Order: sequence, then C-alpha cells, then structure tokens
Amino acid sequence: MKYDFPNIEPKWQKRWEEAHVFEASSDHTKPKFYGLVEFPYPSGAGMHVGHIKAYSGLEVISRKRRMEGYNVLFPIGFDAYGLPTENYAIKTGIHPRQVTDKNIERFTSQLKRVGFSFDWTRVVDTTEEKYYKWTQYIFLKMFENGLVFRDTALVNYCPSCKVVLSNEDSQGGKCDICHSDIVQKSKDVWYLRITEYADKLLQGLEGVDYLPQVKQQQVNWIGKSTGAFVNFAVTGTDEKLRIYTTRPDTLYGVTFMVIAPEHPMLDKLSDRIANMDEIVAYREVCAKKTEFERTQLVKEKTGVRIEGICGINPVNGKEIPIYTADYVMMGYGTGAIMAVPAHDERDYEFAKKFGIDIIEVIKGGDIEKEAYTGDGEMVNSDFLNGIATKKEAIEKMLAYLGEQGIGEAGVQYKMKDWAFNRQRYWGEPIPIVHYPKCGMVPVPYEELPLRLPEIKEFAPGEGGESPLAKIDSYVNCSCPKCGGAAKRETDTMPQWAGSSWYFLRYIDPKNDQCLADMDEMKYWLPVDWYNGGMEHVTRHMIYSRFWHKFLYDIGEVPTSEPYAKRTAQGLILGPDGDKMSKSKGNVVDPNEVVDAYGADVLRVYILFMGDYASAAPWSESSVKGCKRFLDRVAELSSMVKEENNAKLESAFHKMLKKVSSDIEEMKFNTAIAAMMGLLNEIYDHGSLTRDQLLTFIKALCPFAPHLCEEMWEQLGGEGFCSLTAWPQYDEAKTIDETVELAVQVNGKVRGKVELPLNADRDTALAIAKAAPSVAAAIEGKTLVKEIVVPNKIINIVVR
Repeated sequence: MKYDFPNIEPKWQKRWEEAHVFEASSDHTKPKFYGLVEFPYPSGAGMHVGHIKAYSGLEVISRKRRMEGYNVLFPIGFDAYGLPTENYAIKTGIHPRQVTDKNIERFTSQLKRVGFSFDWTRVVDTTEEKYYKWTQYIFLKMFENGLVFRDTALVNYCPSCKVVLSNEDSQGGKCDICHSDIVQKSKDVWYLRITEYADKLLQGLEGVDYLPQVKQQQVNWIGKSTGAFVNFAVTGTDEKLRIYTTRPDTLYGVTFMVIAPEHPMLDKLSDRIANMDEIVAYREVCAKKTEFERTQLVKEKTGVRIEGICGINPVNGKEIPIYTADYVMMGYGTGAIMAVPAHDERDYEFAKKFGIDIIEVIKGGDIEKEAYTGDGEMVNSDFLNGIATKKEAIEKMLAYLGEQGIGEAGVQYKMKDWAFNRQRYWGEPIPIVHYPKCGMVPVPYEELPLRLPEIKEFAPGEGGESPLAKIDSYVNCSCPKCGGAAKRETDTMPQWAGSSWYFLRYIDPKNDQCLADMDEMKYWLPVDWYNGGMEHVTRHMIYSRFWHKFLYDIGEVPTSEPYAKRTAQGLILGPDGDKMSKSKGNVVDPNEVVDAYGADVLRVYILFMGDYASAAPWSESSVKGCKRFLDRVAELSSMVKEENNAKLESAFHKMLKKVSSDIEEMKFNTAIAAMMGLLNEIYDHGSLTRDQLLTFIKALCPFAPHLCEEMWEQLGGEGFCSLTAWPQYDEAKTIDETVELAVQVNGKVRGKVELPLNADRDTALAIAKAAPSVAAAIEGKTLVKEIVVPNKIINIVVR
C-alpha cells in the first residue's frame, strides 16, 4: 500500500475519538498506569517541536501499556495563568480570558493533529473557576494550618512587569518572564512555609525513582547543612550576635564578624555607634542592589567597620571587630556571620582588604598566600590542638559549646519560604479579607471560588499595586467574621499555584464536592511515571511535592509522594546546533513538518534523532530518512507470502526483545533502529508472512500509529491495532543456532567460518581448517598450538 498520510491520519484520529479509545476506564480491577507530562502554558506562538519531544516519550510508553492490558490514564491540560498573556492583554486590550481560550483551542488542534493518545475528557485549565476554586481551597487549608503568613520584606521587583518575584523566578538578577534587571523593593509579601517541609522533602527522595541528577538538584536546592548556632557577646551591651556555622571547629580562627546592612542591631545600638551616618549611607547603596548582585562570590568586597562596638569571641574571650557588608543577607541564616579568613576565600579577601588578622587553625596551607580550605591537623585551637579529623574536632567543639552555654548544634537550609503573591490581574485571587479588628480573615469555603472580576484595564499601578486594587466593588466587602466594613486582598497567586496539584484533578476533573474522590485517588496515585524538562525539577517539582505532602498530612490524599518516577527529555536544537529562538530564525514549526511528511514521520523522527535525554540538532535529511522508512514499511503489504523462514523468525524475536526493553529504558532511537534493521532483513529475504507483518505493525504502532492502524485494517486485524495485545517474544528464538567466528593464524585473521552454536573443540577446528584461506595459510607448516574460545575465537599457531 502507499503511505497516504494526508488521508490516513485524519481518518484514524476521528475513529479513535469516536470510539473513546484513549479514555481511562472506571474499571478498578485492571492494573493501572498513570503517565504524566508537564502540561503546557498555552502561548500565542503555539506548539513547537520541543513540546512534541516532551510528550512523545510517555506517549509511546502509554500506548505500549494499553497494549499490555493496563488501564491507562494519560491526561493533558493547560497551565494558563501567567504574565505573557496578561502583558499581551495590556498591549492589545483583549481580555486574558479571550486570549487564553484562543490559545488553548490552537494547542488542542495541534496536539490532536500529531495523534497523541491523551484522554481529552479530563482536560483541565488552571484559569477555570471550577479548577481554581480548589487551588483557593488548598491555600485556605494551608492558612488554617499556619503555613501561610504575611511579612514586610525586601523583595525582588521587576519594574518592567511591575511584579514581585521569588528568588527562583529572578535567578541571576533577571526577571524570569521579561529578562529585565530586577531591583529590591520593600513590600508586604505572602509566604508559604515550605521550609517546614524541608526534611520531609529530603526524606521523600529516598523512596522514589527519579533520575540521579533530578534527586541531586532537589537536594542542592533544599540545601540542608548541619552545624552549630553560636552566641557572640557585643561589648558594652547585653546584646548577643547569634551566628550559624558549619565549621564550629574553626572558632579559634574567628578574627572578625559581619552583619547584614539591614540587621536590627544597628538601629538598636545607633547611639553607641560612632559612624552611624556612614553606615546609613552604605545601607542606602546596598538597598539598590539585587540579592544576586550582593551575594556574588566574584565581586569587589565592600563594607564598613562599625565603630563603638566589638564582638567577643566566645571560646577565647578576644574582642573582634564587627563590619557590615552587602554579602550578608538578613534572609539567610541569622543575618550575621563569623569570619575565619585563614580558611575561607571570601573572608580572606575581605580581611586582606581591611587589614584584619588572619590566624591559622588548620595546618596544611600557606595563609600568607591564600586561604587553606582543605582538611588537616588542628593548631592554635587550645583543646582541639592535634586533632586530625574534622568530624572529631566538630564533635568536641559542639560538646564544649553546650557545656559552656554559648551555643548548640543546629540545622540550616538554603531554601527559603516561598514568596506567594503577584500584583497582577491574571492569577487566582487570594481568598483573604482584611479587617483591623479581626486581622486576616479567610473567605468561607462555601463562598469559593472567589472569582476574578471583569475589568478592562489590566496594567498594574505605578507603585506596583495590583490592578484589582482600583476596583472598589471588588475591594470593599464585609468581614466574614464580624460583618464589619473590610477590604479584600488584591494580590493574586503566582503561576506555580495551579501546577502544584494539577495531577490530582486529572483523576476526577468534574468533581464539585472535593479535589478528587478518595477512592479514585487510591486507585490512580501515585503517578507512575512523570516526564518533563530538567528546568522544572526544582521549582515546580519541589512546590508540588510540598503541596502534596501537606495534603497527605491533613488526610486529603492517600500517598505521601505524588510521583513514583521522574525522567527528563533533552532539548531539540536548531539545524545550526544552537538553541531554537525566533531571533535566530532557527525555529522548526511542527505543523510544517506534518504538512510535508505526516504526523507519523514527525513522531518517529523526534524519537530517532538521538538519546532522548540529550540535546540534539534538527536535521532535515534525517526527517526524510524517516519518511523513507515508513514508505518502505507501507510497501510490506505487497510482500506477504505464507512461507516461513527460520532465520527471519529469529530476527523478529530479537527485534521484539530489543524494542520491548528499549521502550522501558527510553532508548527510543535504538528501538527504532532495531525495526529499521529488521526491515532491511525482510527486504533482503524478499517476503514475510502475514503474522510476521502483523507483529511488525504492533511493535511499530506506539511510534507510528496512523500508518499501523491503516495496515492493520487492510490485513483484516480485529478492532484497533492500538488496543491489540503487545507482541511477545520467545527467548529461545532470540538465540542464534549458528555463530560466525574469525579464524586467526599466528594472530592474523585469515578467514571467517560459520559454526553451530556451542560447537565442540574438534568440530570447530575441523571446520576452521577446511576453510580455503585458512588451509592455505597452514599448509606445509608445523602445528604449534590450537586455541579455541567457544563462540568467540579460533587461533592456530604454526611455524
């Protein structure tokens, strides 16, 4: 048959939809498989080939699972809140709802055109009221349980987007949305106490099957460290500067302290500080810097010595100077640090610049030249002198701190509480009411969802306040507690909110009584396999694991972890090898590929182009190669003959074994290569049986389903190829009956022979010596030695 994709593909997409082929069943007696992909943000640009690769891996696995008899849940939805849509609305005046609906319609059409086997009856949209009602519900549950709080803080603010950003959304000092430089701004901020779950998030990683690099990135992000809290007295006052250190064993090497410019002690002791004007001026300079700028390791060291007060080293009683410097932040640790310049590079540079003493306490380096950061014997450290291991020195110092009442063992985390508000319109309204007498009052659950009002002006105010603040009918309300005249919260939730629990809603998307039915969740959870980009393994995955663990703790979900397994796909690069971008003109539109070659070619090529987890450049010639492969597959229909061939039969079983294994290991490129290799063998042989062709079609179906359905129908297959049983291989038939061996004479290959598998020594030598090229090489020579390694090598030594 001819691979007539313009007609074949729409035909089968319609048939699948009419027959509800890919809808998950309510039959809980069957084994289940829940495959999850990261739902897309429906941008105006539409889908790109990166989306195709991101979904294709679990698409193949989900199709294989259906053929293996599993009840498969493979859903899709849209993470549709966010700044790009709102910025477009500000620019054009078109309401974000209209923009979002149009973009979702376009994405849906594109996804269906590629033939993805999503369950379209379970689509979720984070911007729909029926969905964000439950996002607000989870927020209120967290509020009830003390995991939500509000504080005034210096925040990362994007002047261009007019929005507060979390540290995660402003890495490198740039806005994650528009890439503009961010500034520091004092604002009221809503936070979620994700730090309360730091240990649970770490412990949970021990029982899940995530890629090693995924686990490590989450461990690094949480950044748990063990050390000690130590109290330093301040001269002439009752104040204590409390610091945290991972190296309490180096306390005898502390020669100065540094506190954050925002540290409250500066204002408290301003009367004692002789150079307060200088410190105030320095503080103003620091306030203009972003957190990223302040904490860079490679930058000029700045700071001001605080005159009029000193710290007292608690282990030796020595007075040490206190400085204020921008690299110490109030939001990290205690806002004060002890400095050991002999053994810390930043402290060393600071001490050299300001002429501060440098005292060696760990032997092994040359502190006249640089800080020594390695291990070694303790020196200049009183009772620690002579100890050679860091572990022993730390344990001994911790005991001493406790005995003397000057410190204790402690734990710190790099991860900070999650800044959870945006001063924008297009987001979930925060369901809180403010009334002076009652404080912050939650909107009653029965009044959820708190709906976004219809507005025409979407731009935030110049001071960065939400556009909702300008709508009196929305802001002014009654206090749910006492009925007094109150004000509604006008900030909205960040885009991460809706994506922190979407996998739960897929399980029961139309339920208006709860997040999802408990029996349904007990059946479907945890997600068996989650695939997505490496860029989301920290923020999104940590946020969603945090929400899920909280919901587990309050009895709303039946599992402590949401995802049993997590994998990731690599990028698709442009034909020039660079990352695809519109400005470079190297973006490949999947629609154009489908128009020219068909969806099956696109699907096969995306998975054939290289290792699934690695980046690979687009190659038009390889796309054409995949088109030729499918054209040749289509022609197999004309090669069917009912004459069996033992060698071809063995090749089929080998192919099935490899394809079955490679799909599970996400080695899709080698699975396709195995089918291409078998196809060549079939063409070399000139024919194959009907059963063999049906087997080939079944194995190829998860990759190229449209063509396989058409061939299946033409061959008289029952029902849908997509639902037929996955083909099984016979292990015995994957083992060759014969083996080809190289025959060496005096270490040089003189010929090749075909032997029965596991042939005995005498048989192997007899066949080898009978080969004409070998016989000529040993004729007239004296036999010295004969070496036979079964099924591997024959070496004859003569002289």
